[in-house]
Amino acid sequence: TRLAKSYSETRCSTNKPTPEEITQKARALLEEVFGDNGVTEIISNPVFKSHFIVAKSNGLVASEKKALQLLGLTKSYLSNRVHRRFLTKQYERFIYQAPNSDLTIEDSYKFKTTQLDLTTDNLKDALLASGSIPLVMQGIKNIAGSPPGMYRDGGIIDYHFDLKINNPGLILYPHFNSTPKAGWFDKSLKRNVAPENYDNVVMISPSQEFVAGLPYGKIPDRTDFTDLDADTRIKYWRTVFSETEKLSDAFDQNISNQKIDLKIIS
Repeated sequence: TRLAKSYSETRCSTNKPTPEEITQKARALLEEVFGDNGVTEIISNPVFKSHFIVAKSNGLVASEKKALQLLGLTKSYLSNRVHRRFLTKQYERFIYQAPNSDLTIEDSYKFKTTQLDLTTDNLKDALLASGSIPLVMQGIKNIAGSPPGMYRDGGIIDYHFDLKINNPGLILYPHFNSTPKAGWFDKSLKRNVAPENYDNVVMISPSQEFVAGLPYGKIPDRTDFTDLDADTRIKYWRTVFSETEKLSDAFDQNISNQKIDLKIIS
């Protein structure tokens, strides 16, 4: 609740804030959400074992100079159109995980993957890096206990995931989109995830009818910070929060009444 309130009510100095200002706002947001004990509570939680996925960026995409970073991203876009595996030369997957995690994955694209325990020294930077969108935010450099380098949004290579999560039971995946895409650069492509990677996944997402009924006919996103003035955006997001509560209540009722429709992805 603190996260939703703090994020939705964030105000920037202009409708086109710099990556420096956005990063500064994000750090302040984390401090407010975590409070005094949040980091320790995440690391030691016996039930919810957190994992933050980060993309270590190599070459031009590691630069904070906009022109060089854009050139590197263009290379990523073109390489990915040919084959997703070509991105492995520019990005490595880092998974920062709870010390009591037993997560194992299989990735047919063979991204170099490193799994590191979350600590009081790296958690905030790892979480911030996991959402540090290129060109929008600054990357996070030299995360404690990690190899030197630049770390950015894990969604670059793992947007909705196209890998096998080894798990003996079902995997519950609540998401805003019912059509998963492997990586950030796949959003505009017709390339689908491997169906076998979702054999044991139960994905829950809002219906098209629900989304169409929201103000502006869409789920809020970061473009609202530039497309709307702050007062309009905050009012819009509060309305969506209210509608989402109704969605949550309806889902709870359907679960209780065993009224669940399943869609098989193949």
